[in-house]
Amino acid sequence: MPSPLDLAWKLARPALFRMDAEDAHRFTLHKLAGRPRLMRDTLSTLASVPQRSPPPPLAGLRIRSPIGLAAGLDKDAEALPVWPALGFGFVEVGTVTPRPQVGNPRPRLFRLPREAALINRMGFNNGGLDAMRARMGAVRDADLWPTVPVGANIGKNKDTPNDRAEDDYTACASALHPLVDYFTVNVSSPNTPGLRALQAPDRLGRLLTAVIDSAGGRPVFLKLAPDLEPAALQEAVHVAIDSGCAGIIAANTTITRPGDTGRLGEGGGLSGAPIWELSRSRIHAALAAADGRVPVVGVGGVDSAERAQQLLDAGCAAVQLYSAMIFHGPGLVGRILRGLRKPALLEANAR
Repeated sequence: MPSPLDLAWKLARPALFRMDAEDAHRFTLHKLAGRPRLMRDTLSTLASVPQRSPPPPLAGLRIRSPIGLAAGLDKDAEALPVWPALGFGFVEVGTVTPRPQVGNPRPRLFRLPREAALINRMGFNNGGLDAMRARMGAVRDADLWPTVPVGANIGKNKDTPNDRAEDDYTACASALHPLVDYFTVNVSSPNTPGLRALQAPDRLGRLLTAVIDSAGGRPVFLKLAPDLEPAALQEAVHVAIDSGCAGIIAANTTITRPGDTGRLGEGGGLSGAPIWELSRSRIHAALAAADGRVPVVGVGGVDSAERAQQLLDAGCAAVQLYSAMIFHGPGLVGRILRGLRKPALLEANAR
């Protein structure tokens, strides 16, 4: 049975989809951030999120549910208090860079409604580290901090050369570790030139060691690209574990175009339903490489309880989503949680 939030989304979606995709994104975040306490309480009432026993901790983090918000939706931590009301068990903001940057020229975000997919070439547009730290501090001071773990997805500025990348990542970790619960090292976005070269084993090991040393004891996850061949992805997982990473997130957006996207000429990272098979194959490769030593969080094409269940049954400790909410609405998280098989949920997360 649809929740009140599902019915509200059915009314709102046509108007939002008549807007430019990035304008609709900004409009929605502005509304959520403008009155966060009211929006949190209202969405909590409308969402009808089922009450479940929390899963086992994720790399020591006490998550409320195994469904997390992926980075990219709330780049600047503008709507932090709101996301748990939708059922998210943990929240990841960013990608944040030390200095503000405007990102790539617009248009840079495209909806593919028929395929339930997005193409983005945002380019780490964000307000910078100081703005995020100030905003997070204000949320804490207002007693609105989420009751679920909050992670910061961190990156480098576009004009920082790769041989100085550690400076940017460690600046973010040093500044934010008193505020957030974990970090995700983003070396897998396709929209910052040269960034994915940091996934090479030697460079990756040095970078991760530096971030972990600067993270104030917070768990550090590594997010990898689905465009890595399985052997290269598995090598990166081994490097991450040897460096002391607490977990792996697989996988980011793809520069390939599986299926019929309808926008083959648009550059950038593809996310959403069409990348499911590619993502699932890379998630399985990451699980095999991790071999139970660290948790793996699965992301990419998760848009239903069935797909989330498949990843949990395969051994993922949790899953993340973002693009699917654009097409299926904010009630999606609650629907997924209602559709998960409780015994399998608990077994998968206990591995």
